[in-house]
Amino acid sequence: QVQLVESGGGSVQAGGSLRLSCAVSGRSVSSNNMGWFRQAPGKEREVVSVISWSGGGTYYDDAVKGRVTITRDNTKNPVYLEMNSLRPVDSTLYFCASSLRRIPIVTLTRTVRYDTWGQGTQVTVSS
Repeated sequence: QVQLVESGGGSVQAGGSLRLSCAVSGRSVSSNNMGWFRQAPGKEREVVSVISWSGGGTYYDDAVKGRVTITRDNTKNPVYLEMNSLRPVDSTLYFCASSLRRIPIVTLTRTVRYDTWGQGTQVTVSS
């Protein structure tokens, strides 16, 4: 059974940085496209960033472009989301997700493309 475990969340001041990690177990990490999403209370889960199974393709939502970097090394675990210049509006619960689908990366921005989700890690940015 595939499991994803996020870590690295926490509380920082505006302008600070965090590195989120997503550890994959039960399936080779290299076979998965990986996505990071976030969800505020009462709102839909939205994509933050996606990286293809090979690492050759990445996607960033406009809200985080230039401030966030998603990386992976398929010889290692986990997959990382480096977040810089954090803003209070970035405060919410962050989830990682995995997908085995071999589809264009732009289509991996939708939650329905993913088969496994982690439990989430909280990010809080104070002004």
